[in-house]
Amino acid sequence: MQDSAEMAAATDATTLRHMANAIRFLSMDAVEAAKSGHPGMPMGMADAATVLFSRFMKFDPARPDWPDRDRFVLSAGHGSMLLYSVLHLTGYADFPIDELKRFRQIGSKTAGHPEFGHGAGIETTTGPLGQGLATAVGMALGERILNARFGSDLCEHYTYTIAGDGCLMEGVSQEAISLAGHLKLNKLIVLWDDNHITIDGSTDLSTSEDMKTRFEAAGWNTLAADGHDPEAVAEAIEAARTSDRPTMIACRTTIGYGAGKKAGTSGIHGSPVGAEGIAYARDTLSWNHEPFVLPDDVTDFWKAVGGRGASEADAWADRLAKAESQKAADWKRVMADGFDGDAAAILAEVKIQLAGEKSVATRKASQTVIDALTAKSMKLIGGSADLSGSNLTKAGAAKPISTEDYTGNYIYYGVREHGMAALMNGLSLHGGFVPFGGTFLCFTDYARPAMRLSALMGLPVIYVMTHDSIGQGEDGPTHQPIEHLASLRAMPNMNVFRPADGVETAECWELALTAKATPSTLVLTRQGVPTLRADGAKENRSAKGAYVIAAADGNRDVTILATGSEVGLAVEAKALLADSGISAAVVSMPSWELFQAQPKAYRDEVLGSAPRVAVEAASPFGWARYVESEDDVVGMTSFGASAPGPDVYEHFNITPAAVAEKARAKLGR
Repeated sequence: MQDSAEMAAATDATTLRHMANAIRFLSMDAVEAAKSGHPGMPMGMADAATVLFSRFMKFDPARPDWPDRDRFVLSAGHGSMLLYSVLHLTGYADFPIDELKRFRQIGSKTAGHPEFGHGAGIETTTGPLGQGLATAVGMALGERILNARFGSDLCEHYTYTIAGDGCLMEGVSQEAISLAGHLKLNKLIVLWDDNHITIDGSTDLSTSEDMKTRFEAAGWNTLAADGHDPEAVAEAIEAARTSDRPTMIACRTTIGYGAGKKAGTSGIHGSPVGAEGIAYARDTLSWNHEPFVLPDDVTDFWKAVGGRGASEADAWADRLAKAESQKAADWKRVMADGFDGDAAAILAEVKIQLAGEKSVATRKASQTVIDALTAKSMKLIGGSADLSGSNLTKAGAAKPISTEDYTGNYIYYGVREHGMAALMNGLSLHGGFVPFGGTFLCFTDYARPAMRLSALMGLPVIYVMTHDSIGQGEDGPTHQPIEHLASLRAMPNMNVFRPADGVETAECWELALTAKATPSTLVLTRQGVPTLRADGAKENRSAKGAYVIAAADGNRDVTILATGSEVGLAVEAKALLADSGISAAVVSMPSWELFQAQPKAYRDEVLGSAPRVAVEAASPFGWARYVESEDDVVGMTSFGASAPGPDVYEHFNITPAAVAEKARAKLGR
């Protein structure tokens, strides 16, 4: 790749401004054609983006998944036309000019905000402000870990992100900034679009922060540049690349640069420039071309930028081919899709071991699973939001990541649930990792926005959520999740697993590891639950989402549906009903999502034709798909209470006797 000096000789300031204007006018034209969009940021940051891509970014449009490419994250995702313009100009096949003309249209690759998987070159889904920056921290961490494990010949690249004022106002940005500074992720460079404008108007309306001091307090290097001066931006990026810390460059810009009276105002943030403004810009910026038409000299310059990385990618491929055989094999192993082992084979003995337990908390069973998996995997990387000893996510042999040694496989995220989830997305997107992280189930409220992005992007990230019910009564209602299961089940493309015992826990872990394009949430108990699957069967019965765990004695009079810790209660209720001459079947439902994916014939067989009741120590919301109404559910109708441990179940009458009584009432007996 040409160094900065060489590129500077080939692209003087006038040329760079002309190249930047291509971004500006493609952005204006696309927003105008769509009659909606956000032209302000692309117009303001066009100069900085041009410098970044023309002088510094290491990438090859012909090999967009080249593992050692630099990553670019547009955290200010509303300015998506900046990204689409650059991808088109540098030659990414997924972004011909016709795609830009279809900006914000259904079915196009050029959605209103960048969507991962819609086109090569989009490294992550952004739009919810701040999450792009936090995801970029995960990518930068992934680079540091793989660099430490495999060396600079195979992994040494930068992660760049453009962030706006809104990104830095969102709380998740501080979680990510703090951890990035602590871990000294010096290959991370943030270009802050310092335009002093938000949707409501001037940033003075809502913030007085000294952003430089904020970043420095978190351990960052900080620089500043006129965002419309290519040489100043280049000098800042060059300096940032030599820092031993992550760097924030404050790029002072004018939002909507060139658009006349709208420039520098909130009026250009999220609405078309308009015919008058575009005409003014064409005159002022000397751009005498029809909409979506680019002059040959500009396209030639940008094509040269896009073609520059081919030789670097070739050199990297040659280094991999010549690498020591075990090192090359290990690299290919971790960079391949999916879990790097046979999860079923690894967990076969674990299932037998757990089947022999009389009672075990499913969080403890999960720890046993993690120990076994960690011993056999190079990709699995765990962590917790300051609850390692409660979530039991740290394997005995796990080694923490630190600035002294990045080769480890465990991350202390601190009390940063949202940041943790976003960083795990970044690790997954970077490649080389199967990330999992833990907190309490009630704190999915803090992690949820990034969990939702996991689902949107189809990332097989694993969330380990313990303390899953009212069982920890002494902690009171703030720590007792009531509505969280219903909330997570409502999220498209999220597999929610609530295993009944240790064997089901191992099965659910296996299913999470083999999911190709779906994140998983493992919902685990703090308290011990009885082992119900004492056979430790080889068949993964949880794979179908639900199954009859205790068959009726003779004809089925009633079916009791349950998940997690309440499956044991349902089995006890079955015995109580038998004393009354009622034959009940118990169905364990560890995953509603997988059950719904089964053929109707299987679902009908499991559910049966007899009346049904359900039990779950959570909100009954959602259960009406399986029972006639929420009145058929023994669950929570109000928040929990302070009570000693599992005795809170008695307090709320979630007991075998209550389940049996509900079944009798359903049968009119």
